Amino acid sequence: MKARSPSVLKRVVDVVGAGAGLILLAPLLAFIAVAIKFSSHGPIIFRQERYGLNGKRFTIFKFRTMHDHMCDGTGVSQTVSNDPRVTAFGNFLRRSNFDELPQLMNVLKGDMSLVGPRPHVPGMLAAGIAYEKFDARYMDRHLVRPGITGLAQVNGFRGETADALSARMRLEHDLAYLEKQSLTLDLKILARTFMKEFFFGNGY
Repeated sequence: MKARSPSVLKRVVDVVGAGAGLILLAPLLAFIAVAIKFSSHGPIIFRQERYGLNGKRFTIFKFRTMHDHMCDGTGVSQTVSNDPRVTAFGNFLRRSNFDELPQLMNVLKGDMSLVGPRPHVPGMLAAGIAYEKFDARYMDRHLVRPGITGLAQVNGFRGETADALSARMRLEHDLAYLEKQSLTLDLKILARTFMKEFFFGNGY
């Protein structure tokens, strides 16, 4: 599978959208930062290495949702339902997906897009084995910038990849996005994400 040339219009939408989001959500971001600081010990922002465009690694930003001494910098140990590592406020952030909002800064930096395959940690497991060994097409998903949201997520394939079906379907949707990507599809995914995740979010 060959990478498509990055769309200038897509990048413009990313920059305008991320910039507007950071400005409009500034009061919410400030509230979350204060709440994290006063509800548990540790930094406000959690940083972790992820795969980016063409497999190049970058540092992703998230609001910290776990107890500082329990945070997994590698990300290989996936979060599960009722995970004891997650703080009480962090649980709210994950359910609402507000923990992902600092990734708007990643979009401005050019590490991410608003829409694309979700960035994975190196060594991420699929059905108990490395994703690269699980499916030989895995690295193809990195032929575009990773996104804050994506086709797999709005179709219900997010969270754990412990079972083969979930892992396979997430990759299938990521690869389908590469084939079908367009500004119209991105706008549809953003609209579905806004309605599905921010109003009916069930992340953990």
